[in-house]
Amino acid sequence: MPKPGDVILTNIQFVDSFEIKKRPALVLFEEFGNIIVAGITSNKKMEGVAVTKKDGAIKESVIKLNYLFTVSEKMIEKILFHLPKEKKKQIFGLLVEKLAVLEN
Repeated sequence: MPKPGDVILTNIQFVDSFEIKKRPALVLFEEFGNIIVAGITSNKKMEGVAVTKKDGAIKESVIKLNYLFTVSEKMIEKILFHLPKEKKKQIFGLLVEKLAVLEN
């Protein structure tokens, strides 16, 4: 079972089509067999958190915190690498910032 902070290769069904593609994603948490992930793109023009080769990425990429979805363990092909602690803290802070609107 992947852990929070793992970057995985998983099958994703996009909302605008029935097509399923293999894509990297960051594991945020798991609950009752549902794994909540953030999508990752190699399009560096996208908004999000940069992931570098130093972090473990094969290719410079961006974690898209506005692209969250749920996968099952069966959809995961493999664990690619684990993010460093500093990068996980950065992502946590940005997610908390985005969710702060719920306080009002």
